[in-house]
Amino acid sequence: MGRDDLYITVPSFFRCPISLDVMKSPVSLCTGVTYDRASIQRWLDSGNNTCPATMQVLQSKEFVPNRNLQRLIQIWSDSVARRQLDAVSATNSIVVPSQDQVKVLVKQLDDNCFSSLTKIVCFARESEENREFLARMDGFLIAVFDFMRNAESDIKLIEQVLKILDLMLSKISDKKPLLETNCLSTILLVLQRGSSDSQIQSFRLLESIAVDGESKLKIAEKEGLLPELVKSLSKEKDPRLIEASLSCLIAITMPKRVKTKLIQSRTIPELKNLLTEPNTIISIIEKSLKLLETLSSCKEGRVEICHDSILLQAILRKVLKVSSKATEHAVTILWSVCYLFRDEKAQEAVVSSNGMTKFLLLMQSNCSPAVRQMSADLLKIFRKDAVSI
Repeated sequence: MGRDDLYITVPSFFRCPISLDVMKSPVSLCTGVTYDRASIQRWLDSGNNTCPATMQVLQSKEFVPNRNLQRLIQIWSDSVARRQLDAVSATNSIVVPSQDQVKVLVKQLDDNCFSSLTKIVCFARESEENREFLARMDGFLIAVFDFMRNAESDIKLIEQVLKILDLMLSKISDKKPLLETNCLSTILLVLQRGSSDSQIQSFRLLESIAVDGESKLKIAEKEGLLPELVKSLSKEKDPRLIEASLSCLIAITMPKRVKTKLIQSRTIPELKNLLTEPNTIISIIEKSLKLLETLSSCKEGRVEICHDSILLQAILRKVLKVSSKATEHAVTILWSVCYLFRDEKAQEAVVSSNGMTKFLLLMQSNCSPAVRQMSADLLKIFRKDAVSI
């Protein structure tokens, strides 16, 4: 078994923010943050009356079992156990090839593709040194890119190629071939028909090649690609898939044309669903708000946000409830629509949801200077409106 097979990557949202261990009995405080029951109980029994993650004073010390997260942790734990068993049983059948053997495998890629690719994946997983060896090997990356150009290939072959690319992302200096139409067509095929793991690898690949305005536009303008990215935000999906999709969307969304296309692809309603779902994990809330903040910087995005009072209320609820990152993104969105662009519907929705109290509390908290200034601006405009009424 390779060294990488012994290392298990634990999704960050499965760890208790206090103990940093995988949660056995996840429970949520009134702030919306989830902890392991034993850890938060010890925190409260020690006389603390704040949420450890947000340092917000608790209105109630009661907590609610997070059944949804517990189920996901159980599914993940079972999956890890199965993978470990599979890795042990596979030790006898797949031996990590030597460097000389890998050279032969690369030459034989046309004859026995799947078997050769599987062995190369095993070699790449074994060590950083092996990945550097593959990156330096004459013709290897050209062969990998050729596989990606052939969208008619068997999906199982493409998934092996994606595993290799995912392992070697930091070693590939020139990723421009992956922006070719045929390569993007192959990635689209994986998003439509591939496994969750290969879809996540595809999202990471797209994120890594979205390095400038031109590459971001090329990805966004590939027919069918954006709708698949947005479809992956569905709250019924694997949280790992949702988070990877959000990271990818954030990476490609700076050009105005991309923002417009995303809004037309009904991204904002999907983000609304994630923000109103009670058991959405912190990292997904933060990224949903960050993407929404980006979309609020264009007129079409602001109009859609301003005309949705439920969405505005959901954004306001995240202030001081989730994390400092989430608070900053939420305040920026509200500042943009209520203060910068003075939308009356948005102002009305925020004020009617006790927004003034929220921003007063925020002014008294240990927030960043930028958030404090935006809060002051919002309070100024809300007070002015109250006086005029």
